Amino acid sequence: MKITVLGCGAIGQLWLAALSQQNPSQQPHHIQAWLKVPQPFFSVHIANFQGKVFKRSFPANNEKHLAESELLLVCLKAWQVPDAINHLASQLSPHCTILLLHNGMGTQDKLFSLPNPILAGVTTHAAYQENGVVYHKSQGITHLGSTAFEPDTKKADAEKLSFLADILHRALPDVTWLNDIDTIRWLKLAANCVINPLTALYDCKNGELSNHMTQVYSLCDEIHQVMEHDGIQLTKQMVIDYVMAVIDQTSENSSSMRQDIRADRRTEIDYITGFLLDRAKMHDLVLPENTHIYRYIKSREEEYKRLKPH
Repeated sequence: MKITVLGCGAIGQLWLAALSQQNPSQQPHHIQAWLKVPQPFFSVHIANFQGKVFKRSFPANNEKHLAESELLLVCLKAWQVPDAINHLASQLSPHCTILLLHNGMGTQDKLFSLPNPILAGVTTHAAYQENGVVYHKSQGITHLGSTAFEPDTKKADAEKLSFLADILHRALPDVTWLNDIDTIRWLKLAANCVINPLTALYDCKNGELSNHMTQVYSLCDEIHQVMEHDGIQLTKQMVIDYVMAVIDQTSENSSSMRQDIRADRRTEIDYITGFLLDRAKMHDLVLPENTHIYRYIKSREEEYKRLKPH
């Protein structure tokens, strides 16, 4: 299969490495990286890929490869996705499947004009990059599926692509196809709505949120109200249990939003809490806790945006 990986941070590099390690009995994939600043090659260095050091250079930004790609694997920050994909749209085959692997929700709303089938993915692989080296901190599960936020015709077309889960599973297990991916996407969103902004607010690791349980419960309560109105069949306790399990499993992790705030970078808050607040508004719901924390993160972004030289 001809594949382009758009976005070559830690997760993107993990997929580049995984897709290049094909079983000798199978046809190898033809893979390239796609970078914002074009260059002919991209070097991947992973400290602990499948128990070994992985170093390899991949072709990058080849327009012919892009035009012939059967899969565009998108590993960008959520706020980068619409502009990046819409910019490449005219160079893609209309049959190229676009798989979105990012935190948050809402990017699909800005891609409906594309003829391409679009899949949503949720991954629990934990990886980070430091000084040009990627560290795969913990193995995870990747769920794929088509989302209810797409028009019915596109959703039906996308469901014919479940075979992609098998292809990706052979590269970086575990990968599974879900006909109802929206439930797991909402659970992941709930965890992101709680963990990301709270760890940025308190400048703490994920596990330290056990010291702020009143806020955790309040945020979960508001999130569950929106989920109910969006037809997600989960109890509030299920949402709380999921969020607490993620906090416990990632207790030593520093959330991506905390890292972004520390580095004076734009966060994904608009596609995490911002998406939640947009859905709440559609249902005439008021979410004071989530609104407060959203405004805090946006104020921090505005603060360092003003301080940056123009």
